[in-house]
Amino acid sequence: MTGARPATSGGIRRIMANLGLLLGGKVGAGAISLIYLVIAARTLGARDYGVLVLIHAYVTLVGGIIAFSGFHGLVRYGSIALEAGDHGRLLRLTRFMTLVELGFGLAAIIVAALAVPLVGPHLGWSPAAMQFALPYSLAVLATVRSTPQGLLQLAGRFDLIGAHNLVAPLVRVGGSVLVWWLGGGLIGFLAVWLVAAVAEGASMWAFGLWALARMKLDQPLLGSARGAVADNPQLVSFIATTNLDLTLAELARKLAPLAVGWVLGPRAAGIFALAQRASVVLEQPATLIGQASYPVMARQLAEGDRAGFRQSVWHSAALAMLAAAPVVVLLGLFGRNLLDLIGGGSFEGGAKLLLLLALARAVGIGAPSLSAGLIAMGRPQRSITVNLVSNLLLFPLLPALLWWRGVDGAGWHALLIALIATAALALYFRREAARAEVG
Repeated sequence: MTGARPATSGGIRRIMANLGLLLGGKVGAGAISLIYLVIAARTLGARDYGVLVLIHAYVTLVGGIIAFSGFHGLVRYGSIALEAGDHGRLLRLTRFMTLVELGFGLAAIIVAALAVPLVGPHLGWSPAAMQFALPYSLAVLATVRSTPQGLLQLAGRFDLIGAHNLVAPLVRVGGSVLVWWLGGGLIGFLAVWLVAAVAEGASMWAFGLWALARMKLDQPLLGSARGAVADNPQLVSFIATTNLDLTLAELARKLAPLAVGWVLGPRAAGIFALAQRASVVLEQPATLIGQASYPVMARQLAEGDRAGFRQSVWHSAALAMLAAAPVVVLLGLFGRNLLDLIGGGSFEGGAKLLLLLALARAVGIGAPSLSAGLIAMGRPQRSITVNLVSNLLLFPLLPALLWWRGVDGAGWHALLIALIATAALALYFRREAARAEVG
Protein backbone atom coordinates (compact mmCIF):
# COMPACT_ATOMS: atom_id res chain seq x y z
CA MET A 1 0.00 0.00 0.00
CA THR A 2 2.65 2.50 0.98
CA GLY A 3 4.69 1.74 -2.11
CA ALA A 4 1.78 2.53 -4.47
CA ARG A 5 1.23 6.11 -3.35
CA PRO A 6 4.34 7.72 -4.79
CA ALA A 7 3.67 6.14 -8.19
CA THR A 8 0.05 7.26 -8.06
CA SER A 9 0.88 10.84 -7.16
CA GLY A 10 3.66 10.71 -9.76
CA GLY A 11 1.09 9.85 -12.42
CA ILE A 12 -1.06 12.80 -11.47
CA ARG A 13 1.99 15.10 -11.49
CA ARG A 14 2.94 13.91 -14.98
CA ILE A 15 -0.61 14.51 -16.23
CA MET A 16 -0.63 18.02 -14.73
CA ALA A 17 2.79 18.79 -16.22
CA ASN A 18 1.63 17.62 -19.67
CA LEU A 19 -1.59 19.60 -19.27
CA GLY A 20 0.31 22.75 -18.38
CA LEU A 21 2.32 22.51 -21.60
CA LEU A 22 -0.84 21.99 -23.65
CA LEU A 23 -2.80 24.80 -22.01
CA GLY A 24 -0.38 27.53 -23.06
CA GLY A 25 -1.01 26.93 -26.74
CA LYS A 26 -4.72 26.33 -26.30
CA VAL A 27 -5.32 29.53 -24.34
CA GLY A 28 -3.45 31.51 -26.98
CA ALA A 29 -5.37 29.76 -29.75
CA GLY A 30 -8.67 30.55 -28.04
CA ALA A 31 -7.87 34.24 -27.80
CA ILE A 32 -6.79 34.38 -31.44
CA SER A 33 -9.83 32.38 -32.55
CA LEU A 34 -12.15 34.94 -31.00
CA ILE A 35 -10.64 37.63 -33.25
CA TYR A 36 -11.15 35.81 -36.54
CA LEU A 37 -14.56 34.56 -35.41
CA VAL A 38 -15.77 38.12 -34.82
CA ILE A 39 -14.39 39.24 -38.19
CA ALA A 40 -15.92 36.35 -40.13
CA ALA A 41 -19.32 36.37 -38.39
CA ARG A 42 -19.83 40.13 -38.59
CA THR A 43 -18.59 40.36 -42.18
CA LEU A 44 -20.63 37.45 -43.53
CA GLY A 45 -23.77 37.56 -41.39
CA ALA A 46 -25.64 34.50 -40.13
CA ARG A 47 -26.51 33.00 -43.54
CA ASP A 48 -23.13 33.18 -45.31
CA TYR A 49 -21.33 32.31 -42.09
CA GLY A 50 -23.62 29.28 -42.00
CA VAL A 51 -22.53 28.30 -45.52
CA LEU A 52 -18.86 28.64 -44.49
CA VAL A 53 -19.50 26.42 -41.48
CA LEU A 54 -21.47 23.86 -43.51
CA ILE A 55 -18.76 23.43 -46.16
CA HIS A 56 -16.08 23.07 -43.50
CA ALA A 57 -18.27 20.71 -41.46
CA TYR A 58 -18.98 18.56 -44.52
CA VAL A 59 -15.29 18.13 -45.39
CA THR A 60 -14.38 17.56 -41.73
CA LEU A 61 -17.10 14.91 -41.44
CA VAL A 62 -15.80 13.01 -44.47
CA GLY A 63 -12.27 13.25 -43.10
CA GLY A 64 -13.41 12.09 -39.68
CA ILE A 65 -15.20 9.05 -41.10
CA ILE A 66 -12.68 7.90 -43.71
CA ALA A 67 -9.30 9.27 -42.59
CA PHE A 68 -7.55 6.97 -40.09
CA SER A 69 -6.54 7.98 -36.57
CA GLY A 70 -4.12 5.52 -35.03
CA PHE A 71 -2.26 7.51 -32.40
CA HIS A 72 -3.67 5.36 -29.59
CA GLY A 73 -2.03 2.31 -31.13
CA LEU A 74 1.25 4.14 -31.70
CA VAL A 75 1.35 5.40 -28.10
CA ARG A 76 0.28 2.08 -26.57
CA TYR A 77 2.62 -0.23 -28.47
CA GLY A 78 5.29 2.44 -28.80
CA SER A 79 5.40 2.78 -25.00
CA ILE A 80 5.96 -0.97 -24.70
CA ALA A 81 8.73 -0.84 -27.31
CA LEU A 82 10.46 2.06 -25.56
CA GLU A 83 10.14 0.34 -22.19
CA ALA A 84 11.89 -2.69 -23.71
CA GLY A 85 14.50 -0.55 -25.47
CA ASP A 86 13.47 -1.97 -28.86
CA HIS A 87 13.89 1.03 -31.15
CA GLY A 88 13.58 -0.98 -34.35
CA ARG A 89 10.11 -2.12 -33.31
CA LEU A 90 9.06 1.46 -32.59
CA LEU A 91 10.28 2.68 -36.00
CA ARG A 92 8.62 -0.15 -37.91
CA LEU A 93 5.39 0.66 -36.10
CA THR A 94 5.75 4.37 -36.96
CA ARG A 95 6.33 3.63 -40.66
CA PHE A 96 3.34 1.29 -40.77
CA MET A 97 1.01 3.84 -39.14
CA THR A 98 2.28 6.55 -41.50
CA LEU A 99 1.44 4.48 -44.59
CA VAL A 100 -2.00 3.60 -43.24
CA GLU A 101 -2.88 7.17 -42.32
CA LEU A 102 -1.72 8.73 -45.59
CA GLY A 103 -3.56 6.13 -47.65
CA PHE A 104 -6.87 6.67 -45.87
CA GLY A 105 -6.37 10.44 -46.01
CA LEU A 106 -6.03 10.38 -49.79
CA ALA A 107 -9.20 8.31 -50.06
CA ALA A 108 -11.07 10.83 -47.88
CA ILE A 109 -10.05 13.75 -50.12
CA ILE A 110 -11.31 11.96 -53.23
CA VAL A 111 -14.65 11.00 -51.65
CA ALA A 112 -15.20 14.53 -50.30
CA ALA A 113 -14.68 16.06 -53.74
CA LEU A 114 -16.88 13.54 -55.57
CA ALA A 115 -19.84 13.96 -53.20
CA VAL A 116 -20.00 17.79 -53.33
CA PRO A 117 -22.61 17.93 -56.16
CA LEU A 118 -24.83 15.53 -54.22
CA VAL A 119 -24.64 17.30 -50.86
CA GLY A 120 -24.38 21.01 -51.69
CA PRO A 121 -27.91 21.64 -53.07
CA HIS A 122 -29.53 20.22 -49.92
CA LEU A 123 -27.50 22.57 -47.67
CA GLY A 124 -28.26 25.83 -49.48
CA TRP A 125 -24.86 26.32 -51.12
CA SER A 126 -24.70 28.77 -54.02
CA PRO A 127 -23.12 27.66 -57.33
CA ALA A 128 -19.96 29.65 -56.48
CA ALA A 129 -19.76 28.02 -53.04
CA MET A 130 -20.22 24.55 -54.54
CA GLN A 131 -17.49 25.23 -57.07
CA PHE A 132 -15.01 26.20 -54.35
CA ALA A 133 -16.10 23.24 -52.20
CA LEU A 134 -14.31 20.93 -54.67
CA PRO A 135 -10.75 22.16 -53.92
CA TYR A 136 -11.82 22.69 -50.30
CA SER A 137 -11.77 18.89 -50.02
CA LEU A 138 -8.03 19.29 -49.40
CA ALA A 139 -8.99 20.57 -45.94
CA VAL A 140 -9.20 16.88 -45.01
CA LEU A 141 -5.42 17.18 -44.52
CA ALA A 142 -6.12 18.90 -41.19
CA THR A 143 -7.35 15.53 -39.87
CA VAL A 144 -4.43 13.49 -41.26
CA ARG A 145 -1.98 14.01 -38.41
CA SER A 146 -2.53 11.40 -35.71
CA THR A 147 0.79 9.56 -36.29
CA PRO A 148 3.00 12.61 -35.65
CA GLN A 149 0.81 13.53 -32.69
CA GLY A 150 1.47 10.08 -31.24
CA LEU A 151 5.21 10.57 -31.77
CA LEU A 152 5.10 13.86 -29.88
CA GLN A 153 3.30 12.16 -26.99
CA LEU A 154 5.86 9.35 -26.90
CA ALA A 155 8.68 11.91 -26.94
CA GLY A 156 7.02 13.90 -24.17
CA ARG A 157 6.94 17.01 -26.38
CA PHE A 158 3.61 18.37 -25.18
CA ASP A 159 5.07 21.83 -25.61
CA LEU A 160 5.08 21.25 -29.38
CA ILE A 161 1.52 19.90 -29.29
CA GLY A 162 0.54 23.08 -27.45
CA ALA A 163 2.40 25.24 -29.98
CA HIS A 164 0.68 23.39 -32.82
CA ASN A 165 -2.69 24.60 -31.51
CA LEU A 166 -1.66 28.10 -32.60
CA VAL A 167 -0.96 27.28 -36.26
CA ALA A 168 -4.48 27.23 -37.72
CA PRO A 169 -5.78 30.18 -35.63
CA LEU A 170 -2.80 32.34 -36.64
CA VAL A 171 -3.38 31.60 -40.33
CA ARG A 172 -7.11 32.25 -39.98
CA VAL A 173 -6.75 35.53 -38.13
CA GLY A 174 -4.16 36.88 -40.56
CA GLY A 175 -6.20 35.78 -43.55
CA SER A 176 -9.47 37.10 -42.09
CA VAL A 177 -7.99 40.54 -41.54
CA LEU A 178 -6.74 40.53 -45.15
CA VAL A 179 -10.13 39.44 -46.56
CA TRP A 180 -11.94 42.07 -44.47
CA TRP A 181 -9.46 44.77 -45.53
CA LEU A 182 -9.89 43.91 -49.22
CA GLY A 183 -13.68 43.73 -48.94
CA GLY A 184 -13.84 40.01 -49.69
CA GLY A 185 -16.77 37.73 -48.97
CA LEU A 186 -17.57 34.06 -48.52
CA ILE A 187 -15.09 32.70 -51.07
CA GLY A 188 -12.27 34.73 -49.53
CA PHE A 189 -12.96 33.29 -46.07
CA LEU A 190 -13.23 29.78 -47.52
CA ALA A 191 -9.79 30.22 -49.08
CA VAL A 192 -8.35 31.31 -45.72
CA TRP A 193 -9.93 28.34 -43.91
CA LEU A 194 -8.47 25.98 -46.55
CA VAL A 195 -4.94 27.35 -46.18
CA ALA A 196 -5.26 27.07 -42.38
CA ALA A 197 -6.35 23.41 -42.65
CA VAL A 198 -3.42 22.46 -44.87
CA ALA A 199 -1.01 24.30 -42.55
CA GLU A 200 -2.49 22.49 -39.55
CA GLY A 201 -1.76 19.07 -41.01
CA ALA A 202 1.67 19.90 -42.48
CA SER A 203 2.98 21.55 -39.30
CA MET A 204 2.06 18.56 -37.12
CA TRP A 205 4.03 16.24 -39.42
CA ALA A 206 6.99 18.62 -39.28
CA PHE A 207 6.88 18.69 -35.46
CA GLY A 208 6.47 14.92 -35.19
CA LEU A 209 9.35 14.06 -37.53
CA TRP A 210 11.59 16.61 -35.80
CA ALA A 211 10.82 15.08 -32.39
CA LEU A 212 11.43 11.56 -33.74
CA ALA A 213 14.84 12.57 -35.08
CA ARG A 214 15.81 14.00 -31.67
CA MET A 215 14.84 10.83 -29.73
CA LYS A 216 18.34 9.47 -30.54
CA LEU A 217 17.14 6.02 -31.50
CA ASP A 218 19.73 3.35 -32.32
CA GLN A 219 18.11 2.50 -35.67
CA PRO A 220 17.86 4.51 -38.94
CA LEU A 221 14.64 6.49 -39.28
CA LEU A 222 14.05 5.45 -42.90
CA GLY A 223 13.37 1.84 -43.75
CA SER A 224 10.71 -0.80 -44.17
CA ALA A 225 7.48 -1.18 -42.22
CA ARG A 226 7.59 -4.94 -42.70
CA GLY A 227 7.17 -6.83 -39.45
CA ALA A 228 5.20 -4.11 -37.62
CA VAL A 229 2.06 -6.23 -37.40
CA ALA A 230 4.00 -9.31 -36.29
CA ASP A 231 5.93 -7.27 -33.69
CA ASN A 232 2.77 -6.02 -32.00
CA PRO A 233 0.13 -8.64 -31.16
CA GLN A 234 -3.45 -7.56 -31.96
CA LEU A 235 -2.20 -4.27 -33.43
CA VAL A 236 -4.61 -4.25 -36.38
CA SER A 237 -7.68 -5.03 -34.29
CA PHE A 238 -6.65 -2.46 -31.67
CA ILE A 239 -6.10 0.44 -34.08
CA ALA A 240 -9.24 -0.47 -36.03
CA THR A 241 -11.40 -0.42 -32.90
CA THR A 242 -9.82 2.73 -31.46
CA ASN A 243 -10.23 4.50 -34.80
CA LEU A 244 -13.87 3.45 -34.89
CA ASP A 245 -14.27 4.68 -31.32
CA LEU A 246 -12.86 8.12 -32.18
CA THR A 247 -15.03 8.31 -35.29
CA LEU A 248 -18.20 7.49 -33.36
CA ALA A 249 -17.27 9.78 -30.46
CA GLU A 250 -17.10 12.81 -32.77
CA LEU A 251 -19.82 11.76 -35.21
CA ALA A 252 -22.78 13.50 -33.59
CA ARG A 253 -20.83 16.75 -33.10
CA LYS A 254 -19.74 16.77 -36.76
CA LEU A 255 -23.16 15.76 -38.08
CA ALA A 256 -25.09 18.28 -35.98
CA PRO A 257 -24.41 21.46 -38.04
CA LEU A 258 -25.14 19.56 -41.25
CA ALA A 259 -28.42 18.30 -39.84
CA VAL A 260 -29.38 21.82 -38.73
CA GLY A 261 -28.54 23.19 -42.17
CA TRP A 262 -30.42 20.38 -43.93
CA VAL A 263 -33.60 20.84 -41.86
CA LEU A 264 -33.61 24.58 -41.05
CA GLY A 265 -31.27 26.17 -43.62
CA PRO A 266 -27.89 27.98 -43.59
CA ARG A 267 -28.96 30.82 -41.25
CA ALA A 268 -29.98 28.38 -38.49
CA ALA A 269 -26.72 26.50 -39.10
CA GLY A 270 -24.84 29.78 -38.62
CA ILE A 271 -26.58 30.47 -35.30
CA PHE A 272 -25.94 26.90 -34.15
CA ALA A 273 -22.28 27.06 -35.19
CA LEU A 274 -21.68 30.31 -33.34
CA ALA A 275 -23.31 28.97 -30.15
CA GLN A 276 -21.36 25.74 -30.50
CA ARG A 277 -18.16 27.71 -30.98
CA ALA A 278 -18.86 29.82 -27.88
CA SER A 279 -19.43 26.68 -25.79
CA VAL A 280 -16.35 24.86 -27.13
CA VAL A 281 -14.32 26.51 -24.36
CA LEU A 282 -15.83 23.80 -22.14
CA GLU A 283 -14.64 21.03 -24.42
CA GLN A 284 -11.02 22.15 -24.46
CA PRO A 285 -10.15 21.09 -20.87
CA ALA A 286 -11.55 17.61 -21.49
CA THR A 287 -9.70 17.20 -24.78
CA LEU A 288 -6.43 18.48 -23.34
CA ILE A 289 -6.69 16.36 -20.20
CA GLY A 290 -7.37 13.31 -22.37
CA GLN A 291 -4.27 14.05 -24.47
CA ALA A 292 -2.16 14.73 -21.39
CA SER A 293 -3.30 11.65 -19.48
CA TYR A 294 -3.38 8.89 -22.11
CA PRO A 295 0.43 8.44 -22.47
CA VAL A 296 0.74 8.53 -18.67
CA MET A 297 -1.96 5.86 -18.35
CA ALA A 298 -0.31 3.71 -21.02
CA ARG A 299 3.06 4.03 -19.28
CA GLN A 300 1.54 3.17 -15.87
CA LEU A 301 0.01 0.00 -17.29
CA ALA A 302 3.29 -0.89 -19.02
CA GLU A 303 4.99 -0.50 -15.61
CA GLY A 304 2.29 -2.56 -13.85
CA ASP A 305 1.04 0.33 -11.69
CA ARG A 306 -2.68 -0.49 -11.79
CA ALA A 307 -3.58 1.49 -8.67
CA GLY A 308 -1.90 4.59 -10.04
CA PHE A 309 -3.61 4.09 -13.39
CA ARG A 310 -7.06 3.89 -11.80
CA GLN A 311 -6.44 7.01 -9.74
CA SER A 312 -5.18 8.89 -12.82
CA VAL A 313 -8.38 8.19 -14.75
CA TRP A 314 -10.78 9.26 -11.99
CA HIS A 315 -8.73 12.31 -11.04
CA SER A 316 -8.39 13.55 -14.61
CA ALA A 317 -12.17 13.19 -15.17
CA ALA A 318 -12.90 15.05 -11.92
CA LEU A 319 -10.41 17.78 -12.82
CA ALA A 320 -12.17 18.41 -16.14
CA MET A 321 -15.59 18.66 -14.48
CA LEU A 322 -14.26 21.05 -11.84
CA ALA A 323 -12.82 23.32 -14.52
CA ALA A 324 -16.15 23.41 -16.38
CA ALA A 325 -18.46 24.57 -13.59
CA PRO A 326 -17.65 28.32 -13.48
CA VAL A 327 -17.68 28.57 -17.29
CA VAL A 328 -21.23 27.19 -17.43
CA VAL A 329 -22.39 29.79 -14.92
CA LEU A 330 -20.82 32.63 -16.92
CA LEU A 331 -22.33 31.43 -20.21
CA GLY A 332 -25.74 31.14 -18.57
CA LEU A 333 -25.56 34.71 -17.26
CA PHE A 334 -23.96 36.45 -20.24
CA GLY A 335 -24.62 34.15 -23.21
CA ARG A 336 -26.92 36.59 -25.02
CA ASN A 337 -24.37 39.41 -24.70
CA LEU A 338 -21.56 37.13 -25.87
CA LEU A 339 -23.37 36.08 -29.05
CA ASP A 340 -24.30 39.67 -29.85
CA LEU A 341 -20.71 40.79 -29.26
CA ILE A 342 -19.27 38.12 -31.54
CA GLY A 343 -21.78 37.96 -34.37
CA GLY A 344 -24.03 40.99 -34.18
CA GLY A 345 -27.78 41.24 -34.58
CA SER A 346 -28.16 38.63 -37.35
CA PHE A 347 -27.36 35.89 -34.81
CA GLU A 348 -30.22 36.82 -32.46
CA GLY A 349 -32.04 33.89 -30.86
CA GLY A 350 -29.15 31.66 -29.82
CA ALA A 351 -28.86 32.38 -26.06
CA LYS A 352 -30.94 29.40 -24.91
CA LEU A 353 -29.16 27.14 -27.38
CA LEU A 354 -25.80 28.31 -26.01
CA LEU A 355 -26.84 27.43 -22.44
CA LEU A 356 -28.05 23.97 -23.48
CA LEU A 357 -24.82 23.27 -25.36
CA ALA A 358 -22.78 24.49 -22.39
CA LEU A 359 -24.65 22.15 -20.05
CA ALA A 360 -24.13 19.27 -22.48
CA ARG A 361 -20.39 19.87 -22.64
CA ALA A 362 -20.16 20.19 -18.86
CA VAL A 363 -21.96 16.88 -18.36
CA GLY A 364 -19.77 15.12 -20.91
CA ILE A 365 -16.49 16.73 -20.00
CA GLY A 366 -15.22 13.72 -18.05
CA ALA A 367 -15.96 11.29 -20.88
CA PRO A 368 -12.62 11.63 -22.77
CA SER A 369 -10.63 10.66 -19.66
CA LEU A 370 -12.86 7.64 -19.00
CA SER A 371 -12.66 6.62 -22.65
CA ALA A 372 -8.85 7.03 -22.63
CA GLY A 373 -8.71 4.79 -19.55
CA LEU A 374 -10.70 2.04 -21.26
CA ILE A 375 -8.53 2.27 -24.37
CA ALA A 376 -5.32 2.16 -22.34
CA MET A 377 -6.61 -1.04 -20.70
CA GLY A 378 -7.12 -2.55 -24.14
CA ARG A 379 -10.92 -2.29 -23.86
CA PRO A 380 -11.79 0.13 -26.69
CA GLN A 381 -14.86 -1.94 -27.53
CA ARG A 382 -16.53 -0.65 -24.36
CA SER A 383 -16.08 2.94 -25.45
CA ILE A 384 -17.23 1.98 -28.94
CA THR A 385 -20.45 0.54 -27.55
CA VAL A 386 -21.22 3.76 -25.69
CA ASN A 387 -20.43 5.96 -28.68
CA LEU A 388 -22.39 3.71 -31.02
CA VAL A 389 -25.53 4.08 -28.92
CA SER A 390 -25.21 7.75 -27.97
CA ASN A 391 -23.79 9.21 -31.19
CA LEU A 392 -25.27 6.97 -33.88
CA LEU A 393 -28.40 5.22 -32.70
CA LEU A 394 -29.73 8.35 -30.97
CA PHE A 395 -28.86 10.65 -33.86
CA PRO A 396 -32.26 10.22 -35.62
CA LEU A 397 -33.79 12.08 -32.68
CA LEU A 398 -32.01 15.28 -33.79
CA PRO A 399 -34.14 16.03 -36.90
CA ALA A 400 -37.28 15.35 -34.88
CA LEU A 401 -36.17 17.75 -32.13
CA LEU A 402 -35.26 20.37 -34.75
CA TRP A 403 -38.73 20.20 -36.27
CA TRP A 404 -40.31 20.37 -32.80
CA ARG A 405 -38.11 22.92 -30.97
CA GLY A 406 -36.36 24.72 -33.81
CA VAL A 407 -32.61 25.30 -33.49
CA ASP A 408 -32.85 24.80 -29.69
CA GLY A 409 -33.60 21.14 -30.43
CA ALA A 410 -29.92 20.68 -31.23
CA GLY A 411 -29.07 21.74 -27.67
CA TRP A 412 -31.54 19.32 -26.09
CA HIS A 413 -30.15 16.53 -28.28
CA ALA A 414 -26.57 17.29 -27.22
CA LEU A 415 -27.53 17.28 -23.54
CA LEU A 416 -29.29 13.90 -23.86
CA ILE A 417 -26.26 12.33 -25.55
CA ALA A 418 -23.87 13.71 -22.91
CA LEU A 419 -25.93 12.33 -20.02
CA ILE A 420 -26.16 8.85 -21.49
CA ALA A 421 -22.54 8.62 -22.68
CA THR A 422 -20.87 9.86 -19.48
CA ALA A 423 -22.93 7.64 -17.18
CA ALA A 424 -22.30 4.57 -19.33
CA LEU A 425 -18.54 5.20 -19.62
CA ALA A 426 -18.21 5.65 -15.85
CA LEU A 427 -20.00 2.34 -15.21
CA TYR A 428 -17.93 0.50 -17.82
CA PHE A 429 -14.62 1.83 -16.49
CA ARG A 430 -15.48 0.99 -12.90
CA ARG A 431 -16.39 -2.55 -13.91
CA GLU A 432 -13.34 -3.13 -16.13
CA ALA A 433 -10.95 -1.67 -13.54
CA ALA A 434 -12.39 -4.00 -10.89
CA ARG A 435 -12.02 -7.01 -13.18
CA ALA A 436 -8.43 -6.09 -14.00
CA GLU A 437 -7.62 -5.75 -10.30
CA VAL A 438 -9.04 -9.20 -9.55
CA GLY A 439 -7.20 -10.66 -12.56
